[in-house]
Amino acid sequence: MRVENPSHRAVMRADVVRTERITEHFVNVTLGGDELADFEFLGRDQFVRLFLPRPGQERVHLPTVADRRWVSQLYAMPKERQPYVRNYSVRRFDPSALEMDIEFVDHGEGGPASAWARNARPGDGIGLLTDGVYYLPSPGSGTQLLVGDESALPAIVSILEQAPEGLRARVYLEVPSAADVRPLRSLPGVEVHWLPRTDPHEVPGRLALEAVRAADLPGERPYCFIAGENALPTELRRHLVRERGVAKDDITFIGYWKHGQAVTD
Repeated sequence: MRVENPSHRAVMRADVVRTERITEHFVNVTLGGDELADFEFLGRDQFVRLFLPRPGQERVHLPTVADRRWVSQLYAMPKERQPYVRNYSVRRFDPSALEMDIEFVDHGEGGPASAWARNARPGDGIGLLTDGVYYLPSPGSGTQLLVGDESALPAIVSILEQAPEGLRARVYLEVPSAADVRPLRSLPGVEVHWLPRTDPHEVPGRLALEAVRAADLPGERPYCFIAGENALPTELRRHLVRERGVAKDDITFIGYWKHGQAVTD
């Protein structure tokens, strides 16, 4: 899969500046600090690796290098010192204020990131590592297809906020409830289809998958960006290639997580 990486990666510390409840299941955490001056912002769906403290830790323990050795350093730490590591999209970065917004899905206290975000207070410390961009439209492509469940919503909303006025796209956003539907930037060539789930036991991503399968998509060469629970990008890519004739090179598909596979470390 194609990835645009920053020219400079860095491990840095930041502190919570403020938090905001956006909708029923989404919380925005604004981070700040002088070390964010070392952050290279690429925009679009750029993600960072967040290092979250374990319960009881007053200060998160971080790797000292930003190259591939950071993984070895992480696992060389005693278990009780290892931070939780999660990948999150950057919703906003203000280089003048040295502030960064990260949007979290609030699914209770069950996951380390969700629990941290819903309990975050100004001054709480966190670590992060600069990473890259997956949203790379193919040269010569026409109308875009952007599809995601709630885990991909921050990335897709960021893409739309930074898109050129002439973007033509069909967007399918699946969210946990109707209370999570929000106003988005209005672009004349963009259709946004909100897909709130009504069954709390439904596997995330299925609603979006079926909606796109049933949709009358543009016949011109599309660029497709699909992300979320693993089955959504995997199965939708298969459908687009086999039944819609979309070239594999015109599809970016990312499995952010896997249903039924709890990750606590």
